[in-house]
Amino acid sequence: MEQALTLFFEYKEEIFIIALSIFLGIEVISHVPAVLHTPLMSGANAISGVIIIGGIILVGHADLTSFSVNLVLGILALIFGTLNVVGGFAITDRMLEMFKKKKK
Repeated sequence: MEQALTLFFEYKEEIFIIALSIFLGIEVISHVPAVLHTPLMSGANAISGVIIIGGIILVGHADLTSFSVNLVLGILALIFGTLNVVGGFAITDRMLEMFKKKKK
């Protein structure tokens, strides 16, 4: 517990920036019109692909014999990036399905 508090106090500015960016991202995304959702989702998928590659590199360079911050951040980047890409493709496919002609 003492290590966690030390880590928090050492990186408090970075943690504040991450928390602030989460709230800002939620606020910005909630005000996006439905018409722009598909192009923005494809852009988010491209960014998440870069995050997945960065996560793979981070996990590849992390020390696997001990518990490290690099390993945890790399695994989290892989999990959240993959979820974003898969969810983005599912939503984009569902939205594009609306524009196809209906079979009689």
